[in-house]
Amino acid sequence: MSDGIEGVRDHYRATGLTGRLKTALAPLGPEDQRLTPQQLAALDHFHTRGLLATAELSKLAAIASDAAVLDVGSGVGGPARFVAATFGCQVTGVDLSEPFVDAARYLTERTGQGGQVSFQTASALELPFDHGRFDVVLLQHVAMNIADRAGLYREIRRVLKPGGRFATYDAVLKGGEPHYPVPWARTPATSFLLSAEATRVAIEEAGFRALVFQDDSETANAWFAKVRAAGPPPSPNLGVVMGPEFAQLTTNLAKNIAEGRIGILTAVFEAVSTNA
Repeated sequence: MSDGIEGVRDHYRATGLTGRLKTALAPLGPEDQRLTPQQLAALDHFHTRGLLATAELSKLAAIASDAAVLDVGSGVGGPARFVAATFGCQVTGVDLSEPFVDAARYLTERTGQGGQVSFQTASALELPFDHGRFDVVLLQHVAMNIADRAGLYREIRRVLKPGGRFATYDAVLKGGEPHYPVPWARTPATSFLLSAEATRVAIEEAGFRALVFQDDSETANAWFAKVRAAGPPPSPNLGVVMGPEFAQLTTNLAKNIAEGRIGILTAVFEAVSTNA
């Protein structure tokens, strides 16, 4: 079975991304004007509920100011910059897409956070870090792109210190075949959804125990309803990053959640000793 990596890489091959971001941000001021993570939130948080979800997940993870934090599948860096600004910690982001990493570095220059936040191009299945490097690992709307779920969670456990926390916010399979395309996959060929319970089992088998495990599907459904009622955003949005079809992809995701085909899981786990 294919691990789907090349298909995922193609899905997120955002040609000319940094240039589009520069154009979208021009109304906010000249290139040398400092921006805040909150000003960028409409275009740099790819997951359901955006900045709200990042804020809630990072709070549940109990991040300390002296923590070393890893954001796996960091996109253009919104969550990493928010976490660094909120908790005063050091954050490293990794993403499979080189254009996303380049864009993340550019946006981090615009927020003046280069001393706190850094990004690398890397696969979540082969993280370029030593064992026990991090206190906290964040994973938001990433796992459904990865077929080797056991390998993903083992790799996250490897780079976490004993007692470290793994906080995940992801789409999970609930009931029935999802409608495609969705934001992470145009067809089922690059979508590897697991149920919430299967996700929990896979994570625990990698050397974790659950601290928080909650179904946020209804919260996500209410958020999508509120977004629809508000109409088009007055500022730059995720279409700048993901392309003009992103609105249709998110519409399908909202439909899947409303119909109970896809759910949203929020969970925090503690790294424990493995039986290796």
